[in-house]
Amino acid sequence: MLNTSMMLFYSTMIMGTVMAISSETWLGIWMGLEMNLISFVPILFKDKNKKSSESCMIYFLVQSLGSILMLISILSNSFIMNSPLMSEELLKMILTLSMLIKLGIPPFHFWFPEIMEKMTWPNCLILMTWQKIAPLTIISYIIENKLIPVIIIISTVVGAIGGLSQTSIRKIMAFSSINHMGWMLACLKFNNEFWMKYLMIYSLIILMMVFVFNEYSSYFINQLTSTSPELMKKSLIIMLLMSLGGLPPFMGFMPKWLVIQAMIMSNSIMIMMIMIASTLITLFYYLRLITTTLLINSTVIKWNQDKLMNKSMIMLMITINVSLPVMSTFSL
Repeated sequence: MLNTSMMLFYSTMIMGTVMAISSETWLGIWMGLEMNLISFVPILFKDKNKKSSESCMIYFLVQSLGSILMLISILSNSFIMNSPLMSEELLKMILTLSMLIKLGIPPFHFWFPEIMEKMTWPNCLILMTWQKIAPLTIISYIIENKLIPVIIIISTVVGAIGGLSQTSIRKIMAFSSINHMGWMLACLKFNNEFWMKYLMIYSLIILMMVFVFNEYSSYFINQLTSTSPELMKKSLIIMLLMSLGGLPPFMGFMPKWLVIQAMIMSNSIMIMMIMIASTLITLFYYLRLITTTLLINSTVIKWNQDKLMNKSMIMLMITINVSLPVMSTFSL
């Protein structure tokens, strides 16, 4: 049966984001963000259990805090009695902080893995992809900010180290998302047009990963072994994780390649080296996920057969992931 209320919430969530990215005034942007927030909370609460209500509450409080900070900075900007340059710097600083709270970027990241752990995979997908669009667009307007290089380093390092001790796949994906946010901020800082391409490719990889994990109902590392996927599905999981880690020749390497290129051009070698080192740490915890699936025999349990993915779907995903050489040819 068609759930009309959910359709309403999804459509207003999309409208809120579109309003935020297309508005010409700060107040219009704020209204778009609020629409998006108010629509996403009922989507989180769809399952009506204790975990979903906790995630709703944490998400609502954190996003409200970010919105209040944004509103204060917008409204107080005209009342600041200092030089125009100083008031503009202050506005940029407070707005950036409010967007960092909304995105869950360090040092305001503690809520992000916490609510990811309490959510279903489809909701995790929305939080990791669609909910990033509006705040990143707002940061792109005010990117000339002295805070950003420090935030990039903190974000990539925290995202890398935070996922090391985790056994929950959702928490690993949350810290992976924090690490990728650092790379997206670097895109914004050093070449403002690239971040949309980065977000699109990242969203595509996350979409495929969430599809696979949701199909197998995998929420913890040990559950990947209990499903015992056959060779083709193992290859898909391995390729997706390697792609997310940014290894060539997989698709996930392309956006990182573009960022590294832009950073070399702008002579930011030190920040780039820290970012690459942190990516190696993230690859280590992706390898932890891979070894569990790789070292177990391929067996298909009869009562799991109706849940198994279509072979053509798997082939499509594998093709997309190894399409980097073709993509790089057209992007040069």
